[in-house]
Amino acid sequence: MTRPYDFPSLTDLACFEAAARHLSFKRASSELNVTPAAVSHRIKALEIELGRQLFTRQYRSVELTESGALLFVSLQRGFESISETVAKIRSRHDRTGVSIAATTAMGGLLLTPRLATFWKSHPTIAISQFIQDGGPAQGVDLSIHYGDPDLTSDETRVWFRDRILALGSSQFAEAHSIQRISDLSRVPLIHTISGANAWTDWPEWLAAMDRPPPKGPGFYLNNYLISLKAAEDHIGAVLGWEGMVSEHLSSGRLVQLVPEAMESPYPFYVRIHGQASANAKLFADWLVGQDIRDTAV
Repeated sequence: MTRPYDFPSLTDLACFEAAARHLSFKRASSELNVTPAAVSHRIKALEIELGRQLFTRQYRSVELTESGALLFVSLQRGFESISETVAKIRSRHDRTGVSIAATTAMGGLLLTPRLATFWKSHPTIAISQFIQDGGPAQGVDLSIHYGDPDLTSDETRVWFRDRILALGSSQFAEAHSIQRISDLSRVPLIHTISGANAWTDWPEWLAAMDRPPPKGPGFYLNNYLISLKAAEDHIGAVLGWEGMVSEHLSSGRLVQLVPEAMESPYPFYVRIHGQASANAKLFADWLVGQDIRDTAV
């Protein structure tokens, strides 16, 4: 009987996808819990079946050939679609609950502190919170983002748009004699680089103040909560969304270094995914109605 789909062994394809994603047979073997030799063997078998070389082998690395890159893109699309479908099926066992994804920072600073208030008025609705710092949120009802809501085809709710302040510890401000905005061009600055959200960074903030790009040393971190902690530890100045870091300011853990502030170019918003339940939409409407500067939550 002829197979309806013309492709090689799924095991070989999964092995190739892992190796192509890591550009390393060794890291792929760790992910798949097999030996590097087994990965190499499966990929060699796949290359023989396809009649094309998929990797260019270097001394300590591998690179995708044109055929390999074409196959990798196709596999990623297919695997992402399968993953999203599986997640949707798994989430359908309880349509009364609400699942919501956010980065570590958004979850810790914006979402988690407000859940107890929601449960006081809706005690029967279960909330499942997922931390997703890397890629796009999948298999959930809702997700929180910072960016342009018009770039998604899903329904959205704009939550708030905030002022962005230059923040640091009082000890840091004193040690670097920070009094005016020009002083920020020479001091250590903390940059947050994240694949999940395009955080507004120092060059944009300074440009909004008609100031040149920073010239001082930079510290680059991929987690906004860690960036805030680094600022608390006097490592550098960090950008902060006024309402989002209100507790840091009220407690004195961070202070506003200069009076100038930038109006945020993007809002924080809630994305309502296609499979969202009625309770999920209820929660989204409730959440965007909360005052972001209300720390008594």
